[in-house]
This record gives sequence, structure tokens and C-alpha cells, in this order.
Amino acid sequence: MTLPAVRPAPGKTRGLGHLLAAAGHAGAGLRRLLAEPAFRHEILFSAALLAALALAGASGRALLLQGVLLLALAATEALNTAIELIVDRLSPDWSLFARDAKDLGSLAVLCLVLANLAFAGAVVVGLV
Repeated sequence: MTLPAVRPAPGKTRGLGHLLAAAGHAGAGLRRLLAEPAFRHEILFSAALLAALALAGASGRALLLQGVLLLALAATEALNTAIELIVDRLSPDWSLFARDAKDLGSLAVLCLVLANLAFAGAVVVGLV
């Protein structure tokens, strides 16, 4: 019986090579995240929210801040997905720790969805 070949760890890159490698990893992460239905729903939510604010006459500053909040939502969804992948690997069967980890990740995403809605509502009613 032969053992699977062990791949050596890639060498460390520095300078521009490191920046390009990081960009490549981020692109791979985005492609993986696009496979998640929840993230695709959040993209639609983001587009609808920004369009509604633009139609309501929101300022450029408000649209920029909303965009930053929406990027925070995307980052939180990415972290939530990473947590779910790790938990599924560590606990393929149902477990209390797996449920709790996934529930906490979902709560983090919900908090950012509510923050986005609250900010958009504040812009529409003139509080921001």
C-alpha cells in the first residue's frame, strides 16, 4: 500500500509577490463565497438597499457609509462560512458545539443585516 504524496508547503513570498498571492487567495475566497446561497441573497439585498437609497436622494456620504456597512456584512458572511466549514469538518454528526458555533455565526450576520437596515432607515428619515 502506498501512502499519498505529501505536498511541501509553498515557500514564503515577499513584497509584490506576497500582495499578488494575497489577492489570489481573496479571489478564491470570493469564488467560494459566491457558491453560498445566503451570500447571493446578500448581494441582491445590497443592490436593492443601495438603489433604494439612491432613489431616495441619499447623499454620497450616506451611500459610501452604507457601502462600508455592506462590505462588513460580506466579511461577516465570509467568516460565518469559514466557521461552518471548519465545524462541519470537526463534527460531521450533530453536536451541541457545532450547533452553537453555527448559531453564533448566524447571529453575527443577522446583526450586520439589522445594522444595514437601521442605517438605511436613518438616512431615509433624515437622521443621517
